[in-house]
Amino acid sequence: MTSQKPRDAGRTGPADPEALPIMPAMLRGWPLPEPSGTKYGRGQVFVIGGSRATPGAVLLAGLAALRVGAGRLTLAVAESVAPALAVAVPEAGVRGLAEDDDGEVSGAGVEGLGKDLERSDVVLLGPGLGRPGGTARLLTAVVAALPEETPVVLDAFALGVLPDLPDVARSLAGRLVLTPNLEEAARLLGREEIEDPDDAALAVAREYRAVVSCRGSISDGERLWRATTGHTGLGTSGSGDVQAGALAGLLARGAEPAQAAVWSTHLHTSAGDSLTARVGKVGFLAREVLDELPRILNELTV
Repeated sequence: MTSQKPRDAGRTGPADPEALPIMPAMLRGWPLPEPSGTKYGRGQVFVIGGSRATPGAVLLAGLAALRVGAGRLTLAVAESVAPALAVAVPEAGVRGLAEDDDGEVSGAGVEGLGKDLERSDVVLLGPGLGRPGGTARLLTAVVAALPEETPVVLDAFALGVLPDLPDVARSLAGRLVLTPNLEEAARLLGREEIEDPDDAALAVAREYRAVVSCRGSISDGERLWRATTGHTGLGTSGSGDVQAGALAGLLARGAEPAQAAVWSTHLHTSAGDSLTARVGKVGFLAREVLDELPRILNELTV
């Protein structure tokens, strides 16, 4: 099923688009591709990241991709924690990445991921990475091994190294999705700071020819959307990994990048609102957000 763009999706001209509030009615008018068939037909997600100290970031992102309907999941983390992650996520195939003495991913040995990269419908890179050198080497090698049409989502530390890799950025233009916070957006733009999420999303999208989700604002460089749900309770460890994983999962299902970013943002923020009602304004965990995703998705698609 081919996805449809909503009527009047915030496009008022590339210079100054009007932000369209993300509402349930708008999403229902922009339906996601219907998941059907085998796990391969529902989309294959490959999440790459996770140092020895932070494999949980990859776990959260991968499970979020499955929770929004992706069919097949592969995870890659520092080789010392790969066996433990394989036990923790029996739904996924797990690969080990070369690491240094401190357990940080070094970026070596990516050729061993070739078959997984070739068959992936989307690659999410960045959750749980912690060193710029290893991250830059990893990102460069992964992009070189990917088919030219495969969408790539960059999150967390992978955003910080992108401005230093202009060849990589150029090769990803048109198939890139970025999920920066405001500090990361400023680095992507070479600025000291940027305060407005709308401005950040739009400027980064135009600079990198990417779809950008930044603190509830989403842009593809021409259109602009803004979340109407969510609050400070989502500012908790691992929450961004969940959102990035949900975005990747929707891409794997066949959503276009802007659609996947808009839908995943709403799912994430609405999950936070739901947990607020049950748990409180703060104190809920990122892992609890995972369980809310399929319920909210179902409410929007039935």
